[in-house]
Amino acid sequence: MAGILLAEHVPDQGRVLILGAGGGLELQAFSRAHPGWHFDGVDPSPTMIAQARRLLGSDTANITFHQGYIDDAPEGPFDGAACLLTLHFLRHDERLRTLRAVHRRLSPGAPFIAAHHSFPAGGDGEPDLWLRRNAAWLVAGGMDEAQALAGIETMKERLPVLSPAEDERLLIEAGFHDVQLFYAALTFKGWVARA
Repeated sequence: MAGILLAEHVPDQGRVLILGAGGGLELQAFSRAHPGWHFDGVDPSPTMIAQARRLLGSDTANITFHQGYIDDAPEGPFDGAACLLTLHFLRHDERLRTLRAVHRRLSPGAPFIAAHHSFPAGGDGEPDLWLRRNAAWLVAGGMDEAQALAGIETMKERLPVLSPAEDERLLIEAGFHDVQLFYAALTFKGWVARA
């Protein structure tokens, strides 16, 4: 889905920023579908970058890795960017700062794809409901129930999750426009926006 959304505006020889590129799965999918694109993959973990290099093997001619965070990324300009399953680790202020730094690196009108955990985070028990639903989905997919339920507490302790409305407000505050929700599955949400 992210590759399709990027391809609506990224030219055939475009340059794409991937924030949180460790592991390499999205780089693999994007580079196979769009061999003319050049990617700058940024990740703070040398272990995850090494994993991405192993996964991609010899398919790294159009990929440059940068160890670090958004401030360690090249200035661009980029024709598009994606940040998948990463922003939910950042607290509100750091998330906004990161989104602004991504926006600054994009060409005007370039697409940005973000997907991460986002669900109502109020104190009325609704977060627990969404987390239980997510755990039930994992169990239905074959995960051990005890492990899935333990994941609820881990997510509550470690992820500064924002509501979908808060996530959209941050994208707009960071300078993005045409913010559209393209994916929603229990606790996961995905947006496409334009710089």
